Amino acid sequence: MQIDKRSKVGRFIEHVVPGVVRPLRVLWNEIIGFVFLCLAAWAVPSAIRNVRSMQTQESGLGRVALSVGFFCLMAYFGISSFLRARKISRS
Repeated sequence: MQIDKRSKVGRFIEHVVPGVVRPLRVLWNEIIGFVFLCLAAWAVPSAIRNVRSMQTQESGLGRVALSVGFFCLMAYFGISSFLRARKISRS
């Protein structure tokens, strides 16, 4: 009686790999989301500082818009990454 090892190994990989890859994808998206939310939080003090300096006419509206735009973009990427991780974990 001869046992075909490749088919057993193939079946093992076929069952184990999806169970390992899905949690890794979820974790990856959560880590990326955290990094983007940290970058968004990093922009808040700059935006506040630019708004305060705009009130004293030291800087223009462009710096405020740039800070707020950066915050919005990073927050969007962070939140969408967390939502993608949730979608992957539920599928």
